Amino acid sequence: MPKLPKLDCAASKAVPCNSHYVGVGGGLEALQFAYFSRHNGSVIAVDPVAAMREAAARNLQIAAHENDWFDESFVEIIEGDAFALPVPDASVDVVAQNCLFNIFEPADLAKALKETYRVLKPGGRLLMSDPIATRAIPQHLKDDQRLRALCLSGALTYAEYVQHLVDVGFGQVEVRARRPYRLLDKHNYKLDADLLLESLDTVSFKVDIPPDGACIFTGKTAIYAGSEELFDDGAGHILQRGVPAAVCDKTAGKLGGLMPDQVLITDSTWHYNGGGCC
Repeated sequence: MPKLPKLDCAASKAVPCNSHYVGVGGGLEALQFAYFSRHNGSVIAVDPVAAMREAAARNLQIAAHENDWFDESFVEIIEGDAFALPVPDASVDVVAQNCLFNIFEPADLAKALKETYRVLKPGGRLLMSDPIATRAIPQHLKDDQRLRALCLSGALTYAEYVQHLVDVGFGQVEVRARRPYRLLDKHNYKLDADLLLESLDTVSFKVDIPPDGACIFTGKTAIYAGSEELFDDGAGHILQRGVPAAVCDKTAGKLGGLMPDQVLITDSTWHYNGGGCC
């Protein structure tokens, strides 16, 4: 198992108190989470398969021998699954999972997301990485269980993906990365046209959904180009002339419609790392 570089966690502003990784696998993700917290029981690693839990435990033993910063007590490996996380309500700061959206059918996906929402503390975060589809996946590919297990045929479109997160109650969703992932070509997958899959990394926050809708950040900015030094829309958004300000898609739409001749709204960059307003 590769060693990780040193980190002064005491100085970090992003140290989670308690994190939860669903589907521990070989344990690498649990090790990565422990790297940022480094205290007893700070990472809860869940897997329903005994062989995977045993493999993770062996790998973490090796990690403890090879990394002087790591102690096996940092990670608790326990039996459980995405439908029944073995932790109390509102007890976890961060939950993470890869390919959750691609494995489950819609009803099961909603159940898993509700369970994640249940265990997160107010303000807690769900970290996700999944393939998404640039158009709807045809049914004959959805029915192929091998392709579903490979995280290729269960992909949702971007709009469907985000709506699932909002429907379960997440009031803020941040797109951290969106990039090409895989091409399903028309010849080998029996399609009318090639179908591009993209990789989407998101962070969803357990905060209340505002009355005017959830805040979705995709890297848009608003730039004031008027004659005054500042522009104040009276709703909490103050723009400095000529300086891009990160805004959520909802606010971008409002500001762009309010004074389109004086407020420029830039396109989504599909990368956002905080600091904006909604």
